[in-house]
Amino acid sequence: MLSPAIRRWIETPTGTLSLAAIPLAFALYKLLQKPQRLSKVSKTKERVLVLGATSGIGRSIARQYAERGAVVCVVGRRGALVKEVVKECRQVQSSLRLGTTDEKNDFLGVTADFANVDDMVRVREVIQFNWKGLDTIVVAAGVSALQPLMAVAGVETANGGFTPEEATREGIKRVTEVATAAITGNYVGPLIAAVTFIPLLSKTSKSPAITLVSSLASVIAAPTRTIYASTKAASLVLYQALSIEHPNISFSLILPSTVEGDFRASAVDSGPVREVDPNKHGLKREDVARRCIAAADAGEKTVFIPPFVRYGHLLYWIWPSFVEWRARKKYNFGA
Repeated sequence: MLSPAIRRWIETPTGTLSLAAIPLAFALYKLLQKPQRLSKVSKTKERVLVLGATSGIGRSIARQYAERGAVVCVVGRRGALVKEVVKECRQVQSSLRLGTTDEKNDFLGVTADFANVDDMVRVREVIQFNWKGLDTIVVAAGVSALQPLMAVAGVETANGGFTPEEATREGIKRVTEVATAAITGNYVGPLIAAVTFIPLLSKTSKSPAITLVSSLASVIAAPTRTIYASTKAASLVLYQALSIEHPNISFSLILPSTVEGDFRASAVDSGPVREVDPNKHGLKREDVARRCIAAADAGEKTVFIPPFVRYGHLLYWIWPSFVEWRARKKYNFGA
């Protein structure tokens, strides 16, 4: 419990600014630190597993690891795209004359669903057979959900009222189906990946690392992202807890704001994207991927992209009504 005097100081402008400066100072400290991991795991010998590597941020991460000489295991649900990304990685590394030239075991491609136990065990077996171990895991797979919760149930809200007045039995069932799909993609998948690969990672790497590509919505709630944000928050807390249970592994938790791309393509619900077109104002996938790799190299824990949105998280506890108003405005949401 904080004393009344300390609480009063925190509530002053000086106290608030002082607290806000702490994460900035820590971020600068981490930035100036020389990455120690690269002295243990060479860029050209790093063995990287990317789950969700056939599109979006995951694909950019796979390519960038290949560009610097790492070997990559590309995992995705669409076989044709898996082959395409593996070929792309081989070509970019070959053009730079980096890494191994043995195509039998350099880049691996496995068509698999990371929320399927049998598929993940099969991926592990492929990695063990070809690489004998693993250094880095990137969990970039997941699904989106775009609608307000009541809209998923078939109920529209306007001016404080509901149309129809109540959710039907079918509407409630629809919500549970959508939520189950989101839980499977955003929580069960990361859970299975962790349980499957943590022992292998721990015993075969000199500096094991796991990167979870999460979302800013997992720590700052957003309207129309009810199901998405809550399931992303669940996997974030899961990996935070795992980082305590497995201190030998460096966990990097990436929280980007809106990223360019077709967010609707992976949506487990249906309906329009209410926010401004992310391809016009969203973060570039390549920039987010580059930051993910840098975080793994440096052993950073929680990474906000762009950095200033960290203060939005802090502001949410100091002035929640303002953050909620901004969220409604961003997502064009009116209750």
